[in-house]
Amino acid sequence: MQRVQVRLPARKQEYEIKIDADLLSELGRSARVCLGEGPRRTAVISNKTVFDLYGERAVKSLRSSGFKIAHWLMNEGEQHKSLRSLEKALFFLSDAGLERGDAIVALGGGVVGDIAGFAAAVYLRGIAFIQVPTTLLAQIDASVGGKTGVNMPAGKNLVGAFHQPKLVLIDTETLRTLPRRELTSGWCEAVKQGAAGDRRLFDQTVRLLRRRSVDSSLRRDQNESQTEICATIAAHCQFKASIVAGDEREDISRDDHRSRRILNFGHTIAHALESVTGYRRFRHGEAVGYGMLVAGEISKSLGMLAPNELELLREAVRLCGPLPRADDLAAEEISAAIKLDKKSVSGIIKWVLLERIGRARIVSGNEIDKRVIRSSMRAGLKPLR
Repeated sequence: MQRVQVRLPARKQEYEIKIDADLLSELGRSARVCLGEGPRRTAVISNKTVFDLYGERAVKSLRSSGFKIAHWLMNEGEQHKSLRSLEKALFFLSDAGLERGDAIVALGGGVVGDIAGFAAAVYLRGIAFIQVPTTLLAQIDASVGGKTGVNMPAGKNLVGAFHQPKLVLIDTETLRTLPRRELTSGWCEAVKQGAAGDRRLFDQTVRLLRRRSVDSSLRRDQNESQTEICATIAAHCQFKASIVAGDEREDISRDDHRSRRILNFGHTIAHALESVTGYRRFRHGEAVGYGMLVAGEISKSLGMLAPNELELLREAVRLCGPLPRADDLAAEEISAAIKLDKKSVSGIIKWVLLERIGRARIVSGNEIDKRVIRSSMRAGLKPLR
């Protein structure tokens, strides 16, 4: 088993990330250890697809450790990461009779984790929750760091809270049932993390992608594959934990290369792409794949990023898998959506760009010519060959 500790010095708080195959059978025991003997109930929030696959095992494990269980299945898809879904979750928690000492278990991908985490942050002014991420993207990124939230018509993640989990339990066996696009989405986020902040992590991820296709990497030699996957996921969790420990709440006054804001590399364009397509065309990581390429093009145009480094980034995104078409979207609509990005400061967009692979720089939007952004969008949104 791989273990990563997330430490938050400012709060004198920490929690553990456990990574291994077949960890769902350990969920109840692990939950009882981290929550203590007090909690009587756990509320499992999931969706139908995930719960049909893993709900029985999760519930059985929790019951074996003395928890009374209620569960609620939300609708699937990014378009359901909304205030309406949050309201339904809160009514469910109330009907289930959860008390301040009880806990929520988020069983699913990033959308489930965001809704469950946000509900945990606001129900009874805050109760404990446990992340059990079942997608690659959620395992390496969304479940770590305490960001929770919902989308608004004006943009993505505009309403939310920082609410840290008590435990993150990652069962890598869940990756075997993921559709190819979900794997592509997760690998794009993995490339993002390495490209923005850790060259060794980037190289480790690209080596894995080069050796195996996205599909076969989880279906070939089980022992070898699981060891490699667990180690890679652990490395990504460790990287993100190190960033979160130093900047939990993404301090807007920071623009150094260890700011949590560097993890937004690729997200300025990604959130705009998701918004203008109604959160229906792209998986989040797919949109981030395009966002990285556009940010890379801007970085090159500004003389920051060497052309060969941009090609490394392009190859890495290509290895993640095919992306949905994006070059048919109107540049004017994307530009309008960018202006609503929640990461703007005093009305100015802060772009996360690259000096080199593994080193990001935060650049004010008023320092970038609009023609550079337009030409970079045209280049970055073309299909990868």
